[in-house]
Amino acid sequence: MATENKSKPNNPNKTDKRRKQYLPHNRPVKKGIYALRPGVQGFFITCDGGRERQASNEAINVIDSEDDISCEKQAQKNKEKSDDQEVEAVEPPVKKQCIENDASKCRNGLSKKVEKKSVDRLIEAELAELGDRSKRRFSNLDSGCNGVVFVQMRKRDGDPCPKDIIQHMMTSLASTRKHVSRFLLRVLPIEITCYASDEEIRRAIKPVIEQFFPEETQNPLKFAVIYDARANTGVDRTKIIDAVAKSVPSAHKVDLGNPDVSIVVQIVKTMCLIGIVEKYKELAKYNVRELTSPK
Repeated sequence: MATENKSKPNNPNKTDKRRKQYLPHNRPVKKGIYALRPGVQGFFITCDGGRERQASNEAINVIDSEDDISCEKQAQKNKEKSDDQEVEAVEPPVKKQCIENDASKCRNGLSKKVEKKSVDRLIEAELAELGDRSKRRFSNLDSGCNGVVFVQMRKRDGDPCPKDIIQHMMTSLASTRKHVSRFLLRVLPIEITCYASDEEIRRAIKPVIEQFFPEETQNPLKFAVIYDARANTGVDRTKIIDAVAKSVPSAHKVDLGNPDVSIVVQIVKTMCLIGIVEKYKELAKYNVRELTSPK
């Protein structure tokens, strides 16, 4: 029969090997991406399904540029404070000025050489940092969920927190309506991550509450809890919301209609992501696409 006369491939291993070279979307699977884990802070980002890789790269670029602006403003504030506290230096005597001028010329020549070496070292250190993924300021963590991206931020002393970075970004986008991305939808700041259980949440949320909801304050805040869950049907919504709300000191009151700040709780598989946002509804629920779309 015709089917029996068909020749079999000479080397079956060759065809198997050839098939393995083709993957979905003709892109090789990247290995070594770290998974989302407890104890990190950063940014929770949603995007269209299948666009996670593009969204993560775009998010890092957008957040990095926004972080530079926030750091400059923070540095300017610190400089103004230090200038106010500085005492004016006493002018040196006239006799010593000539000697100091000669000495300063020698120091200038040496300082230029030292400055050149220090700049070269800084460039080398920055290149080494970019090559080492564990030392990058922003890096992508695998959320394990379709349409969800998490960008980890390694905070340094004196740097703004995720809330400050995204708050400035959303306020700026709302006023300028400048188009900054193709793939990003919602971008939320995350101050802490933990496992999705009420006990773990009570323990992990304490430093966040102490930072944003001080127990002794003359200006108590009105707050709301915003809850959402993905790829997890075993978590009790009511228990999680109660655990978060009861962690806030009694001086601050719940106001679902007009809160001053909102506590964002995002459940992604077995992880719980907690963040603080302001003007959540006024800023289109932190949806970049809606904020930048024409009215």
